[in-house]
Amino acid sequence: MTERSAPYLVATGLSAGYSQVPVVRGVSLQVGLGEIVVVVGPNGAGKSTLVKAVTGELELLEGRISLGDRDITGLGEDDRMGLGMGYVPQLRDVFPTLTVMENLEMGGYRLAKREVPQRVEAVLETFPALKGLRRRLARSMSGGEQKMLGIARALMADPKFLILDEPTANLAPQVATHVLKDIVAQLALSGRAVLLIEQRVALALEIASWGYVLTDGQLRLDRSSQELLAMSDLGTLFLGMSEAGATAVHHH
Repeated sequence: MTERSAPYLVATGLSAGYSQVPVVRGVSLQVGLGEIVVVVGPNGAGKSTLVKAVTGELELLEGRISLGDRDITGLGEDDRMGLGMGYVPQLRDVFPTLTVMENLEMGGYRLAKREVPQRVEAVLETFPALKGLRRRLARSMSGGEQKMLGIARALMADPKFLILDEPTANLAPQVATHVLKDIVAQLALSGRAVLLIEQRVALALEIASWGYVLTDGQLRLDRSSQELLAMSDLGTLFLGMSEAGATAVHHH
C-alpha cells in the first residue's frame, strides 16, 4: 500500500446524473496536495458526469464533497471556484478570439485589478513558452500551446485543487506526452492537488501517483499507479476504449 498525502479534496458516495437518473453511482475518491490522481475508463463510463459533479455544474443526487476542511456539497460552481477549485475543460478552455494576455486576464477576473499583472507574470514564469506569445491570438496557436494556455488561465486564480478533463484530447502523441510529463506533472510539484481525467492510460499512470478505474458509472479499482500499470489485464477493463488507449496499456 503506497502512502498517500493527506486528502484535500474528498468525495464520498457521489451519485449524479440527469433528470434524477444516476450516471455515476456511489463514487468515492480523494486527492491530496502535491498528488496527481487519475480517473480512467472507457467512453461512456461516466467520467464527464463525475467531473461535473465535482465542479458543481451538476447537483448531486447523493453524496458529499469537501475541499480542505470545508463541506462544499451544497455550493454551486462559482462558489467552489472561489474557494480554490480550478477547472480546465476538454473543450472551450481558451477564448479563441482573445490574445494570450487577454485570456490570462480573463482567468484573473476574481482578483483585484492591481493584483492581475503580478499574477500574470507569476503564471508566465511557470510557462515560459507563453512569454513570447503574449500578443498572439489563441486560435492561431498550436493545439499544445492552446492547452498550455488553458491550464495557465486556470492557474491565474491560484487554485489549490485543479481538475483537468482529458487535457491530451485531439493532441498528437508527442504533444500529449509533453503536456502530461512537463506541464501536468509540474502542477503537482508546486503543491497543488490535481485530478486528471485521461484517455492515454499508460502515460497518465506514469505521472500520477494514484488511479481510479471507472466503468459503467462505478469505481472498479482504486490503486497506486504502479499497481495499475503492473496489471496485465487492465486492457480488458477498457473494452470499448479507443484502440490506441487499450494498446497503450498492453505495451507497457
